[in-house]
Amino acid sequence: MAKAKAAKAAYRCSECGWRTSKWIGRCGECHAWSTVIEEAAVTPARVVSAGPVSTPARPIGQVDVRSAQTRPTGLDELDRVLGGGIVPGAVLLLAGEPGIGKSTLLLEVAALASEKGDGSAKGDGAAKRVLYVTGEESTEQVRLRADRVGAITDELYLAAETELSAVLGHVDAVEPTLMVVDSIQTIGTSEVDGAPGGVTQVREVAANLIRVAKERGITVVLVGHVTKEGAIAGPRLLEHLVDVVLYFEGDRHSRLRMIRAVKNRYGPTDELGCFDLSEVGIVGLPDPSGLFLTRRDEPVPGTCVTVTLEGRRPLVAEVQALVAKSHLPAPRRASSGLDTSRVAMVLAVLAQRCKISMHEQDVYVSTVGGVRLSETSVDLALALAVAGSTVEQSLSSTLIALGEVGLAGEARVVPGVQRRLAEAARLGFKHAVVPRGSLELADGSPLKKADPQLSSYEGMKVMEVDSLQQALQVAFTAP
Repeated sequence: MAKAKAAKAAYRCSECGWRTSKWIGRCGECHAWSTVIEEAAVTPARVVSAGPVSTPARPIGQVDVRSAQTRPTGLDELDRVLGGGIVPGAVLLLAGEPGIGKSTLLLEVAALASEKGDGSAKGDGAAKRVLYVTGEESTEQVRLRADRVGAITDELYLAAETELSAVLGHVDAVEPTLMVVDSIQTIGTSEVDGAPGGVTQVREVAANLIRVAKERGITVVLVGHVTKEGAIAGPRLLEHLVDVVLYFEGDRHSRLRMIRAVKNRYGPTDELGCFDLSEVGIVGLPDPSGLFLTRRDEPVPGTCVTVTLEGRRPLVAEVQALVAKSHLPAPRRASSGLDTSRVAMVLAVLAQRCKISMHEQDVYVSTVGGVRLSETSVDLALALAVAGSTVEQSLSSTLIALGEVGLAGEARVVPGVQRRLAEAARLGFKHAVVPRGSLELADGSPLKKADPQLSSYEGMKVMEVDSLQQALQVAFTAP
């Protein structure tokens, strides 16, 4: 038999995992310098014979699910996103930009868990031990933050470690029911090559922490770094291994913080949690819509209110526009909180289909409260705000507008109109401009029997329109 050829050497980037057959100084994927290292030769796969099983297979109906039931964290907005709370043995990954408030949020969760327990029948709400492992800060720094936010409890244990074996030693000593690791990129192990935060190190550390969580029924929360593009740093395998992936978002210059789940094995992924981050801690906002509205006595030209959906949660927000005479050869187009390309498209439709000329004017559009509106349902409100500022005419303070605008100037239906209208009615709005067909059910039948042009919904007068031009006529004549 011919002798097998020697395996060719392979090289891998320690940052992103990119592979190549020869060594180069710069990674061809992430373009990092001096990160390409030689991999150990891969041995051929061997045939593995059957062995003893850890637990016998059982009919699915006989599996006990009581141990997988959610336990409230004490923060209602976080429980909303998680689907009721945390689950024993679950591993959560929380990612967000530096300084956004991840450590403050998790310190609050750890303090509440150590004060009230996990709510289980066994503990009957008694205090549970929580282990907070910090690899980025010293214990003194975390203690100062805990003093500021009021997170000092007897059952909250704090350790500053960067070695995996030491972290596992703390788990044996403390025996916690909840462990926070801040962050996984700072924890390393001497058992594998590479620096902490590299692909190999993160994969090995995560695999060991997940194994401990499943074996001992400990809920583990891992803090992850993000890249400049906003994705979670490290191997994508990390997101596949954990049970829940959460993103913590917000503007640094605003107190509003939002958390959403992009993966959740125990609950929905279309919920949004809102928080108010201040010097004294973080507080949930069950009704954040008021943050995105301006309270004024008289309506002002260039403003229009809309309702956006963040997952399944409707949020009422205000769009503002300012159209002013330009003294530049090329008038400015600036936007804040709105998609720039979408703004340019709406301005072009207004100019071409509605004959509203803005070629000699600067146009500035913005949202109130620092909220980011990326839905196409904002198009109609944006167009009304720009048109109002152009002609110096204000809309009614009790009117909202929602709908997508097409390049032909038509108004298109957006999903969840009934939910949006219900939220607007709850906040006291009386009139709404929506695309025609918005008040029909999935089978095409009308939601309510009313006039085809002017319908009633939840005490609101809903005006259905076919085009942007018709929307302008209806909105500016509404009482």
